[in-house]
Amino acid sequence: MNSKERFLAALDCQPLDRPPIWVMRQAGRYLPEYRALKEKYSFLELAQTPELALEVTLQPLRRFPLDAAILFSDILVIPEAMGQGYHFREQGGIGMDYTLESRAQIENLTSNAIEEKLNYVAQALKLIDSELNGSKMLLGFGGSPWTLATYMLEGGSSKDFAKVKALFYEDRNAFELLMEKISDALIAYFRMQKAAGADAIQIFDSWGGIISGEDYEAASLKWIRKIIDAVREEVPMIIYAKGTTPQLRRQAACEPKAIAVDWTIPIEEAAAQIPSDVAIQGNLDPVLLDTKPQIVRNSATRILEAMKNRPGHIFNLGHGIHPTARIENMETLVDTVVNWSND
Repeated sequence: MNSKERFLAALDCQPLDRPPIWVMRQAGRYLPEYRALKEKYSFLELAQTPELALEVTLQPLRRFPLDAAILFSDILVIPEAMGQGYHFREQGGIGMDYTLESRAQIENLTSNAIEEKLNYVAQALKLIDSELNGSKMLLGFGGSPWTLATYMLEGGSSKDFAKVKALFYEDRNAFELLMEKISDALIAYFRMQKAAGADAIQIFDSWGGIISGEDYEAASLKWIRKIIDAVREEVPMIIYAKGTTPQLRRQAACEPKAIAVDWTIPIEEAAAQIPSDVAIQGNLDPVLLDTKPQIVRNSATRILEAMKNRPGHIFNLGHGIHPTARIENMETLVDTVVNWSND
């Protein structure tokens, strides 16, 4: 069984001798070869040049025996394709080229021609798919409508998310118009990713946890469900929503192939809330990769042991890898999972 077959079996909740492993944001600044590229190219150049996106995607796979490659890109390509560009601020953080401040601006956004505008993503996926040649899983991704809306309405990163919450509570019609447009764009985008070679797609609801629990359904999950329902027969979908562990049963009701959980809940407790035919991904605290190898090994082993009787486990971090992660800790993590045996 090669890595891709192992991953697909895990998504189908089949018993395995060990779970497949990949790491969210597995390429990045913790790798010296990535830092070397960043001295020559901006992030946007790396993401928008298919050959460079291929190189960055493959960098962690050359170092570590991971079971999946995840496309190097950014969730904000969707707002950009809809007419609202983005950039990286000199002082750090993401900035949108302008902030949505009126219904007229929302109406001017377009969900048309997403495939043409983001053709560079499709070309990158095709290059990666050809390079992998069926040996490893190829994962595409995108942001959830709610998470994308936070950037579009706040103008970039935010501390209080006041503007997106204000629109949700004060002008639900305008909010839903925006969410419909983002959802339609994502459906077209995910279909394009599948056609270009993606074997599965993860939806990142990175800011799902900042909305009131009673409003999570209307603000975010409703739109994730719409997307999953639209592409269910075409591509396996994975939900990751940071800070939403009270919503696990509701997320499972969307019938994704897998749910990724953050590090704030013991994974066995998450498993108890998720049906046995939905795979579970997670959930090592990313900060542990900044510590010592033995700490990483002990913590990873605890997760593996906790899930040994639960088919459908995909090992991952509970969020993206930090730029400060130590390579020896990543090596220890992958070694621990790859050499663990469920006997």
